[in-house]
Amino acid sequence: MSAATPMIAIRQLWKQYRVGQQPLNALADINLSIAAGDYLSITGPSGSGKSTLLNMIGLLDRPDRGSYRLNGRATEQLPEEARAALRRKQIGFIFQAFHLIPRLSAYENIALPLLLAGCSAAEQRRRVEQALAQVGLAAQLDQRPDQLSGGQMQRVAIARATVMQPALLLADEPTGNLDQRAGAEVLELLEGLNRNGMTLLVVTHDAALAGRSRRQLQLVDGRIVGDRAQ
Repeated sequence: MSAATPMIAIRQLWKQYRVGQQPLNALADINLSIAAGDYLSITGPSGSGKSTLLNMIGLLDRPDRGSYRLNGRATEQLPEEARAALRRKQIGFIFQAFHLIPRLSAYENIALPLLLAGCSAAEQRRRVEQALAQVGLAAQLDQRPDQLSGGQMQRVAIARATVMQPALLLADEPTGNLDQRAGAEVLELLEGLNRNGMTLLVVTHDAALAGRSRRQLQLVDGRIVGDRAQ
């Protein structure tokens, strides 16, 4: 990928759903370029298309028309196996609801992507211990989610999302279920990852959180109505 090629290049992208008999444009004519290493927040009212856009960028959904290139590679027509491989290698996901497996320990939750990627047991241990240390939970590796606080659960989720060392981290309301202190700690972790070179996209309703990003994208009714550096 040349220096001039954006990490994310979206052109004339549309996504439509049906509500009863009526079509609904979840995304309408989206044009967006994001450079590697950027820190972008995506804001807008409920139903504006924020999570849909994040799902498109994360290859969890396909557009009805338009193009999306990730690191110069066209993704729209890729078979699902190839899309899954791209997600596994290049993209990390963090959600408001954590999505940890309750019966697994912190260590086992974080190891899942490595297990799916076929890493050896020794490599899994090395990477998981490194990821846990990075989020400040080295002493909690054997604890299950129900033994952790909300902030600790989100830290485990961050460790799981980054254990494969993705270039792109997508966070959908990552502090939405946390109190102010835990939310601030989680946000500082995410911003630290960005300072170390990871591209960070955050969907949020929180104006203060959005104000910390270097670039803010605003959606209304599936359309980009604001895109400004800050």
